[in-house]
Amino acid sequence: MPDQPLIAVCEDDADIRELLAAFLAANGFAVATARDGAALDAVLFQRRVALVVLDWMLPGEDGLSICRRIRASGGPPVVMLTARDEDGDRIAGLDGGADDYVSKPFNPQVLLARIRAVLRRGAPVEGERLVLADLAIDPAARRVHVGDAELSLTAAEFDLLLSFAQAPQRVLSRDRLLDLTRGRAADAFDRSIDMQVSRLRRRLEEAGSEVAGLIRTVRNAGYILAAAVRRG
Repeated sequence: MPDQPLIAVCEDDADIRELLAAFLAANGFAVATARDGAALDAVLFQRRVALVVLDWMLPGEDGLSICRRIRASGGPPVVMLTARDEDGDRIAGLDGGADDYVSKPFNPQVLLARIRAVLRRGAPVEGERLVLADLAIDPAARRVHVGDAELSLTAAEFDLLLSFAQAPQRVLSRDRLLDLTRGRAADAFDRSIDMQVSRLRRRLEEAGSEVAGLIRTVRNAGYILAAAVRRG
C-alpha cells in the first residue's frame, strides 16, 4: 500500500535481517533491507525512509558511525539494535543521535512497539507555540529556537523537552516521563530517561540556552522544569 511507512533494516546477519523484514511487513510496514552502511546509503538516497533499524556491529563502518552520519544529514529517526547493554554504550548510542535502542536478543514485539513509539514522536502535534526563558517551541512544526537560532533535536529529545514545557513547575517522575515520551514501549526499570535528560541539558547548554539550568533533578522524585511558560 502506498501509505505504508518505509522501514530500512540494516543488519549483516541475513537470517535476522530477513526475519525482521517479514515480521515488519506482516505488521503494516514497507521494508527495505541492507547488510552494511554502503547498502543503507543507497536505500536512503533512492527512497523516502520513515525510520532506520540499525545494527551496531556491522562489517566496515559500524552502526554508531552510520547513525551519526544520518543524524548530521537530517535523516530519518534511528532505532539501534545492540548486543552492548552497558550504560556507557547506551549513552554513546543516544549521543550518536539514536532515537531509541533495543538490546539483543530481543522480542520482535518490543522492537515493533519501539518503532511505533518513535514514529508517533515524529507526527504533528497540535498546540500553540510555547515560550520559556530564551526558548520557543513550536509543537505543530516540531521546531525549537534559542533566540533567532534553530536548535536541532532528535525526535526523542524534542518529545522530552515538550513534556517538560507542557507541565512547567511540576515534578515529573521518571515513570511519568517514560510514559509521556515512550508510552507502552518503555521497559520496567528503564534508565534511559536519565540519559535523555542529561543529553537534553547538554544540547541546551551547547546552544547557550538558560533553560539547561532550569531542568532540575528532584532527589528521589524525578525532574522539574523550574520556569514559567507562556503560550502564543
